[in-house]
Amino acid sequence: MSDTTSINDQDLPSAAALAEDNQNNEISELSKKGYQLLKENQTEEAKKMFGEILNIEDNNNYALVGLGDAARKQNNFREAIEYYTRCLSFHPGNNYALFGLADCYKAQNQYHKAIEIWEQYLIHDDQNITVLTRVADAYRKIRDFKKSKTLYLKVLDMEENNAYALIGLGHLHYDFKEYKDALFYWTKMLELNEDAVDIRVLTSIGNCHRKLKTFDKGVYYFERALKMDPNNFYALFGLADCYRGMNMQYRSVEYWNKILSMDPKNKVILTRAGDAYRNTGDYKTAAEYYNKALDIDFDIYAALGLALICKGEGKYEEAAERLAKLIKSDDKNYRLYIDIADCYLKLRQKQKAIDILTSFSRTGMRSQAISELLAKIQTNSVEF
Repeated sequence: MSDTTSINDQDLPSAAALAEDNQNNEISELSKKGYQLLKENQTEEAKKMFGEILNIEDNNNYALVGLGDAARKQNNFREAIEYYTRCLSFHPGNNYALFGLADCYKAQNQYHKAIEIWEQYLIHDDQNITVLTRVADAYRKIRDFKKSKTLYLKVLDMEENNAYALIGLGHLHYDFKEYKDALFYWTKMLELNEDAVDIRVLTSIGNCHRKLKTFDKGVYYFERALKMDPNNFYALFGLADCYRGMNMQYRSVEYWNKILSMDPKNKVILTRAGDAYRNTGDYKTAAEYYNKALDIDFDIYAALGLALICKGEGKYEEAAERLAKLIKSDDKNYRLYIDIADCYLKLRQKQKAIDILTSFSRTGMRSQAISELLAKIQTNSVEF
């Protein structure tokens, strides 16, 4: 009798089990390499790794998500959506596929679809701060104030000073013209990061003050932003507009021109600079700026500026003609009617002034300023 210990055949792994283990190990290694390559932005190499996995196992969830992530990284959202959707058809509820799919829809501004997918994700994990802030952002984009605010506040309940929620709440209130509330959240962001403040927080606070017409306070924040980046468009624009609001046109021009030195074809800024020069009485320079804007493309504000120069120079007939042409482009702008009426009054043409003012009602709009001027003319209580 042999003294060799007997080995039960059941203790030996089958050939099929060994093959499966080897296959799983190979898939695991390829998957690790693929995701590492994605982190290193070697996207095409990563796609090859994930492709090899699919050759081994059709519809492998790691490979499909990896290929979706790679396509998303290349901004090929349609292809990414196909991979994520394919993954979810075989692996329902895969969080990584849901997350990627929602991000694809968000990138394509399909916010309703993104929300639908993220809410599926939250069924499995309703404490995920990253997803909650993304959903809140999406609701903000579709202007659902209540749902957006509820989710941002839920994030703050979970993490008191979450930067994404604070910034999101700032944007949300700003978008709905609640500038004091927006200022509260952005100021809190500044207090939390005073030593390493993001320039966008400074310009956002400045913009709140600009909207609240507390221009001097706005100047402080825009100047802080310029110290960080002397060519920042939003800081330069904000400063120029604050000085305009403070009726310091000579300072305003300084910053409009700084923008134009970097972007000489900016039609909006050319017109703003023209307005500043016109308000200082420098009609010649103002006209040059307005005409530069009009050389780029028609701009109603540049054309209006030229008409107001004519009016300022006492060329009332020409000004009235120019303004009347502009009404064809913007017939609901009550200021055009008032300026034309004023020109007619200067020309002592009372009935024409009355006619142009009464014609405004045919647009279906109402204007208290027009009603008041019309009443003054009809009662002879306005000088002309």
